[in-house]
Amino acid sequence: MSITAVSSLHPTRAGVSTRLRSPTGASAAIVRAAREKNATLLLSVPLAVEYQSVCRRPEHRMAAGLSLRQVEMFLNAIIAMAEPVHTHFLWRPQLRDPNDEMVLEAAVNGNAGAVVTFNVRDYGTAPSQFGVDVLLPREAIARIKR
Repeated sequence: MSITAVSSLHPTRAGVSTRLRSPTGASAAIVRAAREKNATLLLSVPLAVEYQSVCRRPEHRMAAGLSLRQVEMFLNAIIAMAEPVHTHFLWRPQLRDPNDEMVLEAAVNGNAGAVVTFNVRDYGTAPSQFGVDVLLPREAIARIKR
């Protein structure tokens, strides 16, 4: 089964930086599923800029053992793989953490089936009002495998 998802990314949360640090974890499996066309990653411009900012941080690069050039190659691949989302409507405020708002907006504007994050608690029930599930990466992988 294929899912369309937006992955939440902040310095201490799941997403692209987690994939960068752990190439065998659930976040990496979601990236592989997208590469194999079993999942669709959605990406708005603000979210792409956030991904770039976080992944370029020295602490993430050092933890992953990657040079800045390797991080750039990784980011370029993620951006090329993702389906662009044009933000037509802003839904703020919906969430208790304002940093998660751009993730929900990308999900809603891109008709995502899910937001994939380790930060499920901060999303509360707001995404369900828009028909968007909030899944842990392992739950997303289980859904993709069905």
